[in-house]
Amino acid sequence: MIHFGKISQQQFLNEYWQKKPLLIKQALPDFISPITPDELAGLALEEEFESRLITGAIHAKKWSLRNGVFTPQDFSNLPKQDWTLLVQGVDRHIDAVHNLITEFDFIPRWRFDDVMISYATTGGSVGPHFDYYDVFLLQGTGRRRWHLSTQDCELGNYLEDAPLRIMRKFNAEQVFDVEPGDVLYIPPKVAHHGVSLDDNCTTLSFGYRAYSAQELFEFIDKPCPKQLSQSYYQDPQWQHTEQPALIPDSAIQQVQTLLEIDGVSVAKFVTKLDTMDVQNLQLFEYDNQDEGFDPHSNYQLHPVCKAAYLQKNNAVQVFINGEEIKFSDINNQALMDFCNTRQVNPLHHLELAKQLFAQYLILPI
Repeated sequence: MIHFGKISQQQFLNEYWQKKPLLIKQALPDFISPITPDELAGLALEEEFESRLITGAIHAKKWSLRNGVFTPQDFSNLPKQDWTLLVQGVDRHIDAVHNLITEFDFIPRWRFDDVMISYATTGGSVGPHFDYYDVFLLQGTGRRRWHLSTQDCELGNYLEDAPLRIMRKFNAEQVFDVEPGDVLYIPPKVAHHGVSLDDNCTTLSFGYRAYSAQELFEFIDKPCPKQLSQSYYQDPQWQHTEQPALIPDSAIQQVQTLLEIDGVSVAKFVTKLDTMDVQNLQLFEYDNQDEGFDPHSNYQLHPVCKAAYLQKNNAVQVFINGEEIKFSDINNQALMDFCNTRQVNPLHHLELAKQLFAQYLILPI
């Protein structure tokens, strides 16, 4: 888990999560980025990665956006400064990046979305903007200067002629310089503008979903009331937990402040996959349909999978990828351990591993 320095993990949950930003110096001491700028550029050449190239800077007042897949020639034609490469969902494909997510499991894992990694030359940025989700920004290599503001975070405050959502009016209230191993937490609706200070700047963004009322109403196939059209789910007060896959009653109650919905529907909603993840899982199933189960291997949940569970009295309901998964003759503790660790050892839980393997949900570690 990340080191919070002078405050405790629970203090972060109480005072900062979804409330205000926090710079955590050397949150991961001696951190070495699992991916270099050249390796990130290599990923942008591959079809399975969603990538973007952004050129521009505030002082130039001119921005451009291009979507991948890219070619080596695309990179050779770029200017020396003021550009950024963004690659989405790197955790789905690179184990070393996926394993870093556990550092943040003091936030329920079912809230997690993906890891985006950026590389920027000196002056490179994506402009000042704000989001509705929570994000931990882990500096991988190089240095970046972050400008933050809680002012003017309104939908009307964007440049009309820019290909990106760049705020027209932005007045920084805080400025932080970050180095490898530093983590900057930014809650929803806090504007941020990160500018690379050198030609070796990579940043890993650990994003957590923003559940809009519109999405929730669409999920249960009902129209969203107009007064809720700009509303979002807010987390309850999290307590330190060793169960990152548990959906507690407090979270369900928070969803119920927006609409009438039961716990099972909430669990299906928060574990559903987006289209690209569904495609990745289908490709995995196709490529592994002739693979045999190895009772001597350790297995892990496929990186694209989302898993959670509900616990009522002595009953445990497991949800993976938007569906409730029924298991035969598996005890509750084994199910919860699997969901929380995302791993299963056939030497200890043979039947559970077999049932997961048969559904193409796990792969050897």
